[in-house]
This record gives sequence, structure tokens and C-alpha cells, in this order.
Amino acid sequence: MNPRKRHVLLLWMLICSGGMTEAIEPISTTIAVGMAATLTAFLASYQNIFYYFNECCRPEWISFNKTGLKVDLQSKLVGQHIASRIILKAVSGFMRNDNPKKPLVLSLHGWTGTGKNFVSKLIAENIYREGMESSFVHVFTSTLHFPHPSEYPTYKSRLQQWIKGNVTNCERSMFIFDEMDKMHPGLIDSIKPYLDYYDKLDGVSYRKAIFIFLSNTGGDSIIKTALEFWKTGRNRDEIELKDLETSLSLAVFNNNQSGFYRTSLIDKNLVDFFVPFLPLEYQHVVQCTLAEMEARGLKPNKDVANKVAKDLVFFPKSERVFSVKGCKTIVSKLDYYT
Repeated sequence: MNPRKRHVLLLWMLICSGGMTEAIEPISTTIAVGMAATLTAFLASYQNIFYYFNECCRPEWISFNKTGLKVDLQSKLVGQHIASRIILKAVSGFMRNDNPKKPLVLSLHGWTGTGKNFVSKLIAENIYREGMESSFVHVFTSTLHFPHPSEYPTYKSRLQQWIKGNVTNCERSMFIFDEMDKMHPGLIDSIKPYLDYYDKLDGVSYRKAIFIFLSNTGGDSIIKTALEFWKTGRNRDEIELKDLETSLSLAVFNNNQSGFYRTSLIDKNLVDFFVPFLPLEYQHVVQCTLAEMEARGLKPNKDVANKVAKDLVFFPKSERVFSVKGCKTIVSKLDYYT
């Protein structure tokens, strides 16, 4: 057994042995004093013992790994050079700032299967020791948590209370809002004060929290640009953020079916980065499949990966350039071929 764990178990035995006093009585004063002195010294040496077992809002459990995030983005995120660059710079800059002026707010946009949820997972895994399982990472899904339009006044109040309570518990909390394109317009404005430039609101500082919004809205705008590059024979790696940012933010702001419709979060420039996720090509689907095989402990087989990729639907129909569902369905396809 690890020496540290052995010491921890011994301490717990000492602490929890109160119920055994009748069995070992009578005990001499000398022994009692000696045990007390030993226990005091032990507690002094292991003052953080209670944080050893249970996750808490401390550096032992929350510590940013910049190198880990960089490696993960480079090796695991397929076909998203713009998103990789923005995410790494944005998260790294925010996490090294001990006194940020506002929370970090990222809005990830693109068609399904392009990596938005996956990137959120990578960020969480490189900040929180427990990753997505951390009690400080909170995921809201519009169709699950906010399904009924008639209940939106109640949802607004609950959302505010939930965020305030969790940030009060840990200032390094992360909130992920999935399916923003399915959220009722106006609901997200209820948390606008928490994303703004305030030192504190009702005694609570939100400046070290992270908010990530995931949405398919703006995907058509991104695809249009990607197709233009492809049709003119330009490499997709030449696409830059400046080619997409303006049209993307306008598409998101003006879509009346989106949770971002005319939102003050955009109007007041509280979203730090609109992060575009490009549509994935055939080669990217193959890469995703090979990576999934490796993750399962299987020997990567390019023939199988090609079979999986060929099974997917691509567009435009005649050229078959981009995967309609990105890499989203490769897991079930791979089950079939393996």
C-alpha cells in the first residue's frame, strides 16, 4: 500500500475509534496524552487530509495543464485548425490571469459532428482532475433542462440561482450550454450580469468562471465559406477566423430560432470568441475512425476506416466533399464493421 494512503487510513482509524473507548478502558492519562500529541502532530503534517479523498475547489483538483490541452487539440481534434488555435490561446490566457476582468465566454458554432462537444471535454479534462465528471463542471441541454416555453420565467430564475450557487461554491466553475440553437430566445439573457465586467454581484465574483455555448447556428455560414474555398481550389487550412467571424456573429445574432437571437450577450460584446468549426471532409472521417479504433484498444485498420467513411452521407451530392454528420455516427458504424 502507498505510504501516504497507509497514513491516511491510520488517521481515520484514530479519528473514528471513539466508539472503541469502552472496550479499551481503563486507559491511563499518560497514554491518552501521548495519543493526543501524536494525533495533533499527524494532523499538522496532513492538514489537507480531508481534501485528499473528496473533490474540492483547490489546486489539487483544479489546475490548468496548457501542454496537455495543446497536445490534445493537435492530436485528437480533427480538421479544426481555427478552433484549435483560438481555444488554446483563449483558455491559456484566461487561466494564467489571476485577476480577469470578466468570465471567459466561448461560443462554438458548426454543424453536428464537427467537434464542439469534444472540445468542451478536452478543456474540462485539462483544468479539472475529474474532467467532465467534476462537480464543478455543469452541463445544460436545452431540450432536457428547458423544454417547455411556458416555463421560461421559472427557468430564468432557476438558472440564475443555479449559477450563483455553484460559483459561490467554487469560483473556477465551468458552465456548458448545449443546443443553444434550440433554446428559447431571451432565456440566456437572464445570466447576462454574470458574464459582464463586475467585480462582484451580491458579494459573489464570477470573473474566474468559464461559460461555453454550443450551437449549430451559423453552420450554414461556415459551410458557405468552406465551399467557396474548395471551389476556387484553395486549401481549407488557408481559411482564417477573419474570413468567418463577421458573417458568423451576424448569422447567430439574427437567427430568430436561436437562443442567441438579438441577445444582449452579443450586443454588449460579452462573448469573447465566436469559434467556427469547419465541415469535415472524407479524410477527416477516416482519421476519426482510426482514432476511435485506437481508443478502443484495436489495431488501426485503414481499410475498415475507409468502409466506415464510405457509408456516410456527403454533400454536395455530386462532389461528396463534406460529411453531413461529421464524425458523429462513426461509433455505431465501427461497431458494425468490427
